[in-house]
Amino acid sequence: MQSGACCGNSATNHHSIQSTKEHAMSQTIQTNVNVSGMTCGHCVSSVSEELEALSGVEGVAVDLNPGGLTTVTITSSKELSPSEIGEAVAEAGYLVVANEA
Repeated sequence: MQSGACCGNSATNHHSIQSTKEHAMSQTIQTNVNVSGMTCGHCVSSVSEELEALSGVEGVAVDLNPGGLTTVTITSSKELSPSEIGEAVAEAGYLVVANEA
């Protein structure tokens, strides 16, 4: 399990990393969650890796906001439960603090 304060690199004020998997699906669902404690690219990688391992996830886009809430957009072929998203984020060492449908 990763620590929420993995490196404390606050020199990077704001950047976005997007990771996608290609699938031939006619309908996708986007789920936005706010995650606390993410500060750097390593944090983004850890959270993205755990979320991409969930069944049906096609891609994860992260709008990193060091020192605040980071918005994570999950694109999937099926609806994901808040508990499975929360568990995946927690496995990476972070916390979902708000969830938007």
